[in-house]
Amino acid sequence: MFKIVPGKKDIGAEIFCNINKINKKECKKIKSALQKYGMLYFRKQKLNSKNYIKFAKNFGKLAEYPRLKGLNKKYPKITVVQRKVSDKGPSFGEQFHTDSIYTKQPPKFTMLLSKLVPKKGKANTEFCSQYLAYKYLPVSFKKKLKKYKGNYSSEGPIAITTQERVKEKGKINKELKSRHNIIRKINAKYTIYCSPGHFVGFNSKLKRERKLEKYLFNHQIKKKFQFSLAWEKNQLAIWDNRSMLHQATPFKGNRIMYRITIN
Repeated sequence: MFKIVPGKKDIGAEIFCNINKINKKECKKIKSALQKYGMLYFRKQKLNSKNYIKFAKNFGKLAEYPRLKGLNKKYPKITVVQRKVSDKGPSFGEQFHTDSIYTKQPPKFTMLLSKLVPKKGKANTEFCSQYLAYKYLPVSFKKKLKKYKGNYSSEGPIAITTQERVKEKGKINKELKSRHNIIRKINAKYTIYCSPGHFVGFNSKLKRERKLEKYLFNHQIKKKFQFSLAWEKNQLAIWDNRSMLHQATPFKGNRIMYRITIN
């Protein structure tokens, strides 16, 4: 069986299939759905690391995460995103962001495969469509923000959520910085491309524009743009990292996710 069930307002969609057995035609439908809905999820998938990597390669070249070591020598492109009961700070990724925006070429897509999760509904991932955020942005702000670039840092506000894992398996110590256009065109549609979790200022000759930052961040994450994904064990999600913000919701407990990013 192969079936696509869109979420409300066409934000996200669930796909019913066995990833290990999809054919070329079904793979093409998955890519098309990803472009349309921004985020897809697949429940009840029995994927080992080899097959997970194989599926991910359908979407492009696998990227390396610059901040943490990979799963092991055989699968360095799989990053373990983990929350432990003993962790004292916020959960890994507990603030709206896009992955690795502080690099010169941030990944186009991100995948997460759940290996260990708390009770369903206790540790969701929230997504915000930035296509919709742009659509409902006032015309005056669209014109203004098209002239702006955002400055981003690996040491931005969200860095506090990765401290525990960096202590265990950190790869680099230096700060990574980048600059990207705030408004981008992806798949023939405009999107807001700004990661609040990594943002350190606009590329502007003026002083830091706090009021504009506050307005933009509040607008980006309005409830009408959101989809909250409840995790189950052996569930996979993939999203367009360029047009979707995401964040982990706060929780206490153990969770292990395998992440792959794709250029």
